[in-house]
Amino acid sequence: MAIEVFRRIEQKYIVSKEEYDMIIKLARNRLKKDPYFESINASIYFDTKNSDLIISSLDKPIYKEKVRVRSYGIPSLEDKVFLEVKKKYDGIVNKRRIVIKLKDLYNYLDGEESLTGNKQIVKEIDYYFKYYDLIPNLYLAYDRKSYIGAENNHFRVTFDTNVRSRTYDLNLEKGDYGDIHLDDKYIMEVKSIKSMPLWFCNILSKLKIYPSSYSKYGEIYKKRKEEINNV
Repeated sequence: MAIEVFRRIEQKYIVSKEEYDMIIKLARNRLKKDPYFESINASIYFDTKNSDLIISSLDKPIYKEKVRVRSYGIPSLEDKVFLEVKKKYDGIVNKRRIVIKLKDLYNYLDGEESLTGNKQIVKEIDYYFKYYDLIPNLYLAYDRKSYIGAENNHFRVTFDTNVRSRTYDLNLEKGDYGDIHLDDKYIMEVKSIKSMPLWFCNILSKLKIYPSSYSKYGEIYKKRKEEINNV
């Protein structure tokens, strides 16, 4: 059964290929590959017609939120995807999601069908779509390598690279293509229920790797705005 609710601390870092190799080498006895070690994560982000959610998020408020549908690989209309709301408050991330067939999601977006699943989560997601009048805004995908703690599977470290995006063909089943971003870097995300383990802090300190406030959606939005302003 898919997990519907996540609550954890998340921290991001931008690292080079060499730094990635060193982290994995130094943590070889502490980290192990996740059962789904390599994956393609693809999402459609929803926003208002004026992109109000991402604009607000870029101001770095204490509370911010995102709404997206996510798949692993390229789904068909019959495949199940994850429709989720991701909130961050004072450094703590809460993610609530439902599993839905892609064709049923489109029917919902067209006003032809209601969401089903956990009633509280369905009510929350439905509220976001109706209150903000959300529409598809961005396709965003990347290649991910996932590790978990050898002794604590609640501690996760993921490395995302080859980030790509597009603002057209905003349907997951259309395929995985778009403009490439950060093709020579990894976005490392460290995720834990409590504070980061001391041994991993020591590795980052030794390699002089420091936190970043990088947001994939946010950076792509800013780049898009700059290109429009320079036309």
